[in-house]
Amino acid sequence: METRKVLSALSYFSIMFAGFIFPLIVFFATGDQEVKRHAKSAFLSHLIPLVPVPFIIFAAVTQFTVNGQDIPVFFMAAVAITIILSLIVLIWNIIKGVKVLIEE
Repeated sequence: METRKVLSALSYFSIMFAGFIFPLIVFFATGDQEVKRHAKSAFLSHLIPLVPVPFIIFAAVTQFTVNGQDIPVFFMAAVAITIILSLIVLIWNIIKGVKVLIEE
């Protein structure tokens, strides 16, 4: 198996073990443009689940301090969206990693 395929696939699979650090290291360490492209794509996809974090913080602050509601609906919705988004990104990265490994 080619090194470029393994590095590219590991950049996608690293969402399960190294987060966004591995694709970032691969991006700066390699000189191969194809591996750089996959590492960049993997890095950006690993950052997607971080987008709703400000909404979770805002929801927690408003629901628990300002509103004082019994059921924190906005907070639970923000957490649910984050979990769903994270699962979608995880599945997408696994699919992309497998595609990189099986392409010729």
